[in-house]
Amino acid sequence: MARPVTLAVADLRRGGEQHRAEVVFDCATDGPRRHTFAGPLLREVVAAARSRFLLAVSGGDGHHALLSWAEIDADFGDAPVLLATRMDDRDLDGDGPQLVVPSDRCGARYVSAVTGIWIGSARLAGVLPSGT
Repeated sequence: MARPVTLAVADLRRGGEQHRAEVVFDCATDGPRRHTFAGPLLREVVAAARSRFLLAVSGGDGHHALLSWAEIDADFGDAPVLLATRMDDRDLDGDGPQLVVPSDRCGARYVSAVTGIWIGSARLAGVLPSGT
């Protein structure tokens, strides 16, 4: 049974340790853009799920990102993925939290104005034939 939870930026800021990430988005079209983000780690926010599933993050601007639990789990990839509540020392209360994956070169999974995080399992659409 799904149990939706709504968290505002202020809730994320109060809810736990705030981590900082210096990020350079280095896109071919715009060149390097440097930002400093702060917020809780995504794995800490969704730890109540305690599962090894997928996480789909949706933003108010229509962007979506998909992460595996293993990427953010401290025992596996340990990626410091943030739900940022601050950007360049500015609170994001009016803008909404932002998903930041510091290891992504061009901010490929950067999602602004996060509106939802879905956590669940995925079924593969098909299987490979044996011997492949």
